[in-house]
Amino acid sequence: MNGAQIVSSLDRILRWIVQLAAINILWFYYTLLGLFVGGVFPATLAALGLSRKLIMGNTDIKLWKSFKQIYKEEFIRSNLMGWSLTVIGGILYLNYIAIARSEDLLFVIPFAFYFILFFYIIVVIWAFPLLAHYQTTWISYIRNAIIIGLTKIHYTMASGVVVFTVIYVSLDFPGLIPFFSVSFAAIGCMWLSMQTFVKIDEQTS
Repeated sequence: MNGAQIVSSLDRILRWIVQLAAINILWFYYTLLGLFVGGVFPATLAALGLSRKLIMGNTDIKLWKSFKQIYKEEFIRSNLMGWSLTVIGGILYLNYIAIARSEDLLFVIPFAFYFILFFYIIVVIWAFPLLAHYQTTWISYIRNAIIIGLTKIHYTMASGVVVFTVIYVSLDFPGLIPFFSVSFAAIGCMWLSMQTFVKIDEQTS
């Protein structure tokens, strides 16, 4: 590798670092702008949307403008999806507490609970990447999340590992949280998702 190639590689690496840090800062800014309750889900979808653009090779995009555009356009859709999943998660948590405190339950009850929980986790992992890549109906998002999550279970597990690793490292090194925590999770999950989406798009085109 000659000097020009080294400089070019370093330039790409530094550009990616700056872009990921910018996406992370924008996520925190727009989450706070929406007073968290209204901002966290559209900011998350915007972070995934920008990650998708970068993965597809659009490295010269204006991050602030693009983030703001996605945030505004997807504000209602992302909040409906995000808070619907949050409410369902809360209900599942209450059911978990009730099951844990109960005695003499039939085996089928905890089995049914963990069966539902398994599908819920799959939907949570895939719902927002699907929102970032496709425009379709709510039923299609849920159905496709389950189908892709099951048929591409290795990507589902890998996405879970990415999120867990980011959380684990962030807790050990909290100084990284303002700059790389969310953006690393977004780029990792979106890259894994795009491995499937690209193949689906090629088959349907």
